[in-house]
Amino acid sequence: MKLRFLLCLCIVGALAQSDYDEEDGALKEALDPRGHRPVSRGRETYSAGPAAPPPISGGSRYRGRPTVAPVGKLMQEKEEQPDSGGCTHMSEKMGVLCPTGCDLKKTLQKQERNVRPTVEQLKRSVDELTQSTNSVYGYVLDMTAEVTQRQRVSEGNGLVVGQYTDSLETQHAFIKDAVDITFPQNIKILQGVLDKVREKIQRLEKAITSQRAKCQVPCKVSCPIPVVSGKECEDIIRKGGEESQMYLIRPDPLSMPYKVFCDQTSKKGGWVLIQTPGEYWLGNDRISQLTKMGPTELLVEMEDWSGSKVYAQYEQFTVQGEATNYILAAGRYSGTAGNTFLDGATELFGENRTMTIHNGMMFSTYDRDNDKWIPGDSSKQCSREDGGGWWYNRCHSCNPNGRYYWGGSYTKYMAKHGTDDGIVWMNWKGSWYSLKSISMKIRPFFKQ
Repeated sequence: MKLRFLLCLCIVGALAQSDYDEEDGALKEALDPRGHRPVSRGRETYSAGPAAPPPISGGSRYRGRPTVAPVGKLMQEKEEQPDSGGCTHMSEKMGVLCPTGCDLKKTLQKQERNVRPTVEQLKRSVDELTQSTNSVYGYVLDMTAEVTQRQRVSEGNGLVVGQYTDSLETQHAFIKDAVDITFPQNIKILQGVLDKVREKIQRLEKAITSQRAKCQVPCKVSCPIPVVSGKECEDIIRKGGEESQMYLIRPDPLSMPYKVFCDQTSKKGGWVLIQTPGEYWLGNDRISQLTKMGPTELLVEMEDWSGSKVYAQYEQFTVQGEATNYILAAGRYSGTAGNTFLDGATELFGENRTMTIHNGMMFSTYDRDNDKWIPGDSSKQCSREDGGGWWYNRCHSCNPNGRYYWGGSYTKYMAKHGTDDGIVWMNWKGSWYSLKSISMKIRPFFKQ
């Protein structure tokens, strides 16, 4: 900006000097400051009147006449020229006077008339340039702020891109693991399931063929009705009901009888079936009623998908009433499956293990959250995540009412909530193996 202003001033100065030089040149041609003066510097001597007689010395007398100046020539040379005023004479032959202040004033006024519009225009241009410069400066400030903001946004975008890249790499690793390991395992499991289904279909076809052969002769229908009943299955077997089937029992004379399945073969019989996963649950009120009749023992039998069988037996087993949310109490374990009720998951340690103990827990369902996993928080509910009602802690070491996974093995990616929600008995098969079958039975306990 300063450079432009200095350039404009130089141009104006150059124009002004050019105009002054032209005027000065004209003056030099017309003006001869010595034109009216004699060339010779000598002066004539004359007397304006009769000369005084020289002094007489020594008595001598004055001789001769005094010299008289030529009057005509003197008057001619001393003729005064009128002055017209200003900077010139009335007489043209007198020429022009020397440059004086008045000539300079006129020249400067003339130059001022020429230069003033240019200076005014330059002032306006300078003002416009000042405003433009201020605008440009403000624009530069705005652009600087915007560039700074964009740099910050760019840095933030770089961070987001880095996080997104990490997430993509994690997902890629997960997908690769699923494609390389999980999918082949699942395909192998499904192939095994398909083979077993085909075997079942073949057996059904054989059974249908056999039934068709039998039905060629008219069938005689019989429906044996158990005539024996009692307070529970132990009472029934003592009365002669030795077959494992449905019987009527009546624990309380003041209540109505109801049907139960009596296992009269396992460990000398007398067992009331109270649970099979997904098929049968006697109900907490009836279980509580049966355990309050006297000392009661519990038998849990289970089988895996290869046909192996184990059991867990508790010589002390009670379930309290609804007022306590059916608190479980068990003791005196024996068996081959592992003591999950009292010991929790033996593969865990410290607090992680104690939070899987079921003894002393209340019964929890979808609509009644009584577990120890953040009570009152519906998003932290064992029965919703692990598939059914049970005496959950935070959450389990066994889960007889869990979800059924064909073939046994499953992963967290197969589970609905990513948890070990299968039919689990951790001290036998761990968290990620769902048993083929499990059953719970009770009977009165008699000390041997």
